[in-house]
Amino acid sequence: MNTTNTRIEHDLLGDREVPASAYYGVHTLRACENFPISGITIAVYPDLIRALAQIKKAAAEANRRLGLLDGGRCEVIAAACDEIVAGQWHEQFVVDVIQGGAGTSTNMNANEVIANRALELLGHQRGEYAYLHPNEHVNMGQSTNDVYPTALKLATHVGILRLVDAMAYLRAAFERKAEEFADVLKMGRTQLQDAVPMTLGQEFSTYAVMLGEDEERLRDAASLIREINLGATAIGTGINAHPDYAPLVCDLLAEISGIEVVTAPNLIEATQDCGAFVQLSGVLKRVAVKLSKVCNDLRLLSSGPRAGLGEINLPARQAGSSIMPGKVNPVIPEVINQIAFEIIGNDLTVSFAAEAGQLQLNAFEPIIAHSLFKSVLHLSNGCRVLADYCVDGITANREMLRASVENSIGIVTALNPFIGYAHATEVAAEAFRSGRGVAEIVIERGLMSAEALAAVLRPEVLTRPQPIPAARV
Repeated sequence: MNTTNTRIEHDLLGDREVPASAYYGVHTLRACENFPISGITIAVYPDLIRALAQIKKAAAEANRRLGLLDGGRCEVIAAACDEIVAGQWHEQFVVDVIQGGAGTSTNMNANEVIANRALELLGHQRGEYAYLHPNEHVNMGQSTNDVYPTALKLATHVGILRLVDAMAYLRAAFERKAEEFADVLKMGRTQLQDAVPMTLGQEFSTYAVMLGEDEERLRDAASLIREINLGATAIGTGINAHPDYAPLVCDLLAEISGIEVVTAPNLIEATQDCGAFVQLSGVLKRVAVKLSKVCNDLRLLSSGPRAGLGEINLPARQAGSSIMPGKVNPVIPEVINQIAFEIIGNDLTVSFAAEAGQLQLNAFEPIIAHSLFKSVLHLSNGCRVLADYCVDGITANREMLRASVENSIGIVTALNPFIGYAHATEVAAEAFRSGRGVAEIVIERGLMSAEALAAVLRPEVLTRPQPIPAARV
């Protein structure tokens, strides 16, 4: 054994050599050996690491105020936690994001890193747990079963607010385009068939409205996430915690984190129930599905450029083919579609994991955490990418759009109140058979005068409700 490079730590299963340079300890070491699953460590989610540190700081201060932890140990635990919140030591959080044990490995990783850094601040060596212990002091009054879900909720709450900001950023991009295209007349479509005229601005404004609706749904989901079970310890009975610990630590955590967390009214229920995560995941899926639909529209409207619809032009971001010169693909909408597919799958994972809980605990919160964090992160990044690299640069093929309206049989719908459905159907059928314009046929048949027809076919009349005439012209 090279004693200069390792130290000996002991756990339930015996002695193990731990790298002397590591702030983590034997429990983390065994978790790394047991769960070589994804190759992704929990450090990839810094919001989770900061949340764990905030919880440990709040717990230390609560136990100090209750007379259970001396001031010296509390001070160095808090200092170590502050360093982690500031971004230090995250590389020491090395356990895999996918792990058995209901998050115990994540909690122990945090306990050990904080304890060993606190030991250094006290002037001791890492691993000298007689002076400050990961479980006895850093984890005092706690269990993985209340720390881990609380950390997940804190981290998710931060991510939700970041996502809402990203969605608002994208919504503003669509609103700018809606204003820019307010006077661009085009044909609306239902079931990919010509329907009735609208403006391109109206089309883009709907995308902004869809995003705004889901910003509100996310804020609603965030309110459920703020209910925590810290103080529940193992199953919700609060065993090994002071009777006054739960409300005190909740108040301290709210102060430290800046999030208005509240203690669940029934800690036994809160420890086993993952309903808030299921609710949030469902909202994330809703956002993803709607955003993917928008990107489907963008790809379809920009298809071509000459053999497709070609109504709009997406900004060119990269060469589209290794064999077809000049080809440019809608790569930004495509990546958003793929994010949506992933999030739909993540929602299914969260649903199965929440359903699989048994009795007083759900052991599958690590995969819930991994799924939610991925969904929130990828959606946030995707919204900003879509705004900056696609929506902001969209242009309209104005003349082609107007020509398509003028040549479309669909404008006959606007004439229903003036010539009646039967005549409108006959005009549409003749226009389809002959290839002639609707306006020409209406005038030829004497159904409307040229002046009256011109007044009806103005863009401002075609694209919004109008008074119905008392008698047909």
